[in-house]
Amino acid sequence: MQKEYLYYPGCSLEKTNFAFDHSSREVARGLGFELKEIEDWNCCGATSYMSVRELRSFAISARNLALAEKQGKGDLVTVCTACYTVLAKTHNYLKENAELREKVNHALAAADMKYSGDVKVRHLLDVIINDLGLEAVKGKVRKPLEGLKVACYYGCQLSRPHGTFDDPEFPVTMDNLAKALGATPVDYPLKAKCCGGMLMTTTEDVCLKLVKDLLYCAKEAGADLVITCCPLCQVNLESYQAKIKKAYGTDPALPAIYFTQLMGVAMGLPGDKLGLGSELVDPRPVLAKYTGNGGGR
Repeated sequence: MQKEYLYYPGCSLEKTNFAFDHSSREVARGLGFELKEIEDWNCCGATSYMSVRELRSFAISARNLALAEKQGKGDLVTVCTACYTVLAKTHNYLKENAELREKVNHALAAADMKYSGDVKVRHLLDVIINDLGLEAVKGKVRKPLEGLKVACYYGCQLSRPHGTFDDPEFPVTMDNLAKALGATPVDYPLKAKCCGGMLMTTTEDVCLKLVKDLLYCAKEAGADLVITCCPLCQVNLESYQAKIKKAYGTDPALPAIYFTQLMGVAMGLPGDKLGLGSELVDPRPVLAKYTGNGGGR
């Protein structure tokens, strides 16, 4: 287990999804390692830009890989699933396509940079499960979440097409992590289905149905809350529940938080350090029911 990992936070974790960033850093420290933010990083280009200006998008993304390579070869950890997908895709494509690698490095040369392919892109969940291990996680639990039923929502990109540490169709890493925290993961069939992503900004009615189906499927399975590992998924699952209520007549009323926040609660970390309380659907009453302290406070 490394004591320090290079860390790429990504744009959304700077503002709207700051709770994911804060809780990730706090949990990492609590588990005994640091997330060292790479200097001068830029937007990865997100998933949509790949379909607009593919070569330019690869170059933008590769700049981050080149920075990580220069600042410390090895693993580059991120928590945003979109960033994870884009950075991993860029690394894989440059490794496999010599012509593309030459074009991208030609662009990087304008800033006196080059990517040689010596960085391994990883998700924090992968690091926690496979480097640290579930037994070590159990050893850090101070407030076991016994009785709490959790719907683990992976979304469509964590384990595919570039994910390598979980099953692409039936992922289990978050479920196993929830068990290590003392919680009970519920079995529901939509945990790796798409929430609609950015479709919410263009075809809202279609996306609302996708999110409604996910939430009600989780609730019918008995879930008290949802945990996720993707900022966009979290926004879709939480922020549109009022519109779902208006469109379909019933209120999901299901908190959606990050897996790192749930870990922090079980580890007894202060709720304000984890970003708890910033949600639109407050998870603290549910967490208080099982921890007795309002979620890590």
